[in-house]
Amino acid sequence: MTKSTWVNWAGEQRCTPAVVAAPRDVEELAETVTSAAEAGRTVRVAGSGHSFTDAVLTDGTLVDLRRLNKVLDVDASTGRVRVEAGLTLNAANPLLHQHGLAFPNLGDIDTQSLAGATATATHGTGAKLPNISAALHAVELMRADGTTVELDARTDPDGWRAARVSIGALGIVTAATLQLQPSFVLENVERPVPIEEVLADLDEYIDGNDHFEFFAFAHSTLAMTKALNRTDAPEQPRGAVREWLNDILLSNHLYDGMCKLGKRIPATIPYIHRVASRAGSNNRQVDRSYRVFATPRLVKFNEMEYAIPRAHAATAIREILELSKRFDTLMPIEVRWVAPDDAFLSPAGGRETCYIAVHQYEGMVWEPYLRACEAVFDRYDGRPHWGKHHFQTAATLSPRYPEWDRFTEVRRRFDPTGVFANDYVRRVLGPLD
Repeated sequence: MTKSTWVNWAGEQRCTPAVVAAPRDVEELAETVTSAAEAGRTVRVAGSGHSFTDAVLTDGTLVDLRRLNKVLDVDASTGRVRVEAGLTLNAANPLLHQHGLAFPNLGDIDTQSLAGATATATHGTGAKLPNISAALHAVELMRADGTTVELDARTDPDGWRAARVSIGALGIVTAATLQLQPSFVLENVERPVPIEEVLADLDEYIDGNDHFEFFAFAHSTLAMTKALNRTDAPEQPRGAVREWLNDILLSNHLYDGMCKLGKRIPATIPYIHRVASRAGSNNRQVDRSYRVFATPRLVKFNEMEYAIPRAHAATAIREILELSKRFDTLMPIEVRWVAPDDAFLSPAGGRETCYIAVHQYEGMVWEPYLRACEAVFDRYDGRPHWGKHHFQTAATLSPRYPEWDRFTEVRRRFDPTGVFANDYVRRVLGPLD
């Protein structure tokens, strides 16, 4: 155990805990947790640091689960896999593929730990597909006394629905059983389409593809669309040179250079938007699902993402794009769709959902722009992505979640003294007393 400073991926969030622990097994983790509780220290868990909020920050004990990263059991006949919570998605995917299994849906970033991705309701896109936490068949949770409990739909229905998206407020997820699908191949077709054409036929794009999303810049008339569909064709991995040219040089280094120019000379931003919306389109890829879902993200930024009812998607997208013209923002909005699920704190809980993400390039003032966007999302009963910037409190959030009180009861049951709380948890979920 050592004392050091923790910093998130975007570089905006940092803390210096009294203790940083990287346990090698559940027994060592239990010792860490009980010692912290006895000393009156709070306990928070750091995954890969890809959240933009202050959800991890603590001056108490910070737990790093990266050494709890094993695949514990695989039942290929049922598709159920038992894994430790510190396993990252990008490490899990090829291991699972060896057993002929895959996540039914993933986001476009795969560096998160399983525990972090599910706790914040990280998602991909697909109108018939819920977020990643819906793949949790069972969750093993460690409480402040170092004991663990197994939660599933049969043993503790409310505990299970709370633990699938918990922001770390119930305890430490140590392992999980996942319900996966047979491995599959995806065809990804990326092409530029006029934004108004996309919005006019939105349902056709959403329902006509297994996975559909688009990026749009405020000063461009084009949307960069991505349509992913399952195919019986064999996987066609791209060569290393082509992959580097497309995913690293063009999508990251060249775009980062344009952002640096726009940051220095804001008058160039409209031109950069128009160039970027054309340069990043017209690609085709056929490969294993996890290779198609995720792409490298080397350009640093700050992000806000909100889940709104699908019915309001086109109207809200137009408002956000128009609003974005009033700010010096270099980056596009990203729009995706997710099916309903029943986790108490899932932003997509109980409704067909459109996610709209807005971004600001690193080193640029982001709060005024994100606050202005949040005001738009608020009008559409928006629920924030738990791992991304927002300015909500328990008072503003509780009316938006029909099962809020049931989650609070589970929280009181599992962490009555607030060992796993920090300023963020108390702000967005409220005090326990």
